[in-house]
Amino acid sequence: MTSRLVGFFDHMLDQLSRHSLVDLTVRAEGDRHIDDHHTVEDVGIALGQALAKALGDKRGLTRYADCLLPMDETLTRVALDVSGRPFLVFKVEFPTERIGAFDTALVREFFQAFAGNAGFTLHIETLYGVNSHHIAESCFKGVARALRGAVAIDPREGGRAPSTKGAL
Repeated sequence: MTSRLVGFFDHMLDQLSRHSLVDLTVRAEGDRHIDDHHTVEDVGIALGQALAKALGDKRGLTRYADCLLPMDETLTRVALDVSGRPFLVFKVEFPTERIGAFDTALVREFFQAFAGNAGFTLHIETLYGVNSHHIAESCFKGVARALRGAVAIDPREGGRAPSTKGAL
């Protein structure tokens, strides 16, 4: 994982890559002189599109996965469906507006762009937590672990689409 885009966001992308086992190399330029919003959102769009392309017709995938991710005092639940039907449910509250210089509102913006462009139904809910850093990190690690499970090849599928309709 290489990036060095936006301090804390780089740290989150490192977590996403490491725990999903998806190799990431991100290079981005943006209007960071204004703020980090467009850069974070555009990275979500690009990663979502790249993942959708990499998964192709999704034949043989596990499709669904979930994760209950503890991060110190924080517990976050993630459920993921690589259905091709983009939707985000984001029930996460941050006790602070910033983690260092990073705007915590951008966590939702990233996942909205990512899920929408990957074609994923993604539910993220932090059940409890008091540290904004831990809350954000539990979201990224939880999504990573769910992604890892959902895109894994299920040998019992025999290359079939993981849907009764025959295609996703």
